[in-house]
Amino acid sequence: MTEAPKPSANMFADKPLAGQHALVTGGSRGIGATVSEYLARMGASISLTARNADTLDAHAKTLRDAHGAEVFTSAGDMSKEDNIVVAFEGAVDAFGPVDILVANAGIGKSAPFHRMELDFWQATIDLNLTGTFLCCKQVYPAMRERGYGRIVNIASTVGLRGYPYIAAYSASKHGVVGLTRSLALEAAKTGVTVNAVCPGYTDTDLVDEAIDVIVGKTGREAGSVRGEIESTSPMGRLITTEEVAETVAWLCLPSSAAITGQSIVVAGGSVTN
Repeated sequence: MTEAPKPSANMFADKPLAGQHALVTGGSRGIGATVSEYLARMGASISLTARNADTLDAHAKTLRDAHGAEVFTSAGDMSKEDNIVVAFEGAVDAFGPVDILVANAGIGKSAPFHRMELDFWQATIDLNLTGTFLCCKQVYPAMRERGYGRIVNIASTVGLRGYPYIAAYSASKHGVVGLTRSLALEAAKTGVTVNAVCPGYTDTDLVDEAIDVIVGKTGREAGSVRGEIESTSPMGRLITTEEVAETVAWLCLPSSAAITGQSIVVAGGSVTN
């Protein structure tokens, strides 16, 4: 099994995002937390949303204490437009217009298709797809008017191919990829780039929770289940949140102006375009 590389210190040295305002949804843990840390270390002011106010406040404190970042937080549900409006308007009041949006909030529960209820389907679509649309809608008009912006939607490898037992999740992430590609073409001459990052299985507490569910239902050992998940990657390991965050951070740079409409896979070779 290969070892995950360490993040490069060079990308933080010159604070290339100084003076910019980055908003990260689902920013209190997992991929969102690491992305917000990278952007803070690169000099951006950070606005964070998440459902859990306690984890949100704890991560905001980490960003302030460890990196001296300016941080605004707003607890809310990114599947609900009124919550999104409150969060985004509060962020703009705190730090000015949003220069960078990382739409990361999402859920990835599984269910056999023949047992899937409409409520399960709708909750997944509402957060993963409609929520991403609503977040983009909040920032894009102002970015377009100013002639600058970076939108990065966190999709998944399941947005590029199908997997069993996650029809709702796969459909929602396919939708995010389609939304990204279409908006990128509309924005191509405006100075706003729109890209998707598609991680494979990533070493987060969400994967740990999924393993616990499988163990509870099957009685298998957790190590065996984790090993089976790791084996889906040719690298034989889970992706790290740092690997995803470094890709997101690169797309957020002012120098990444020619990268738009892309679905960048971070999955150890398990999916190739």
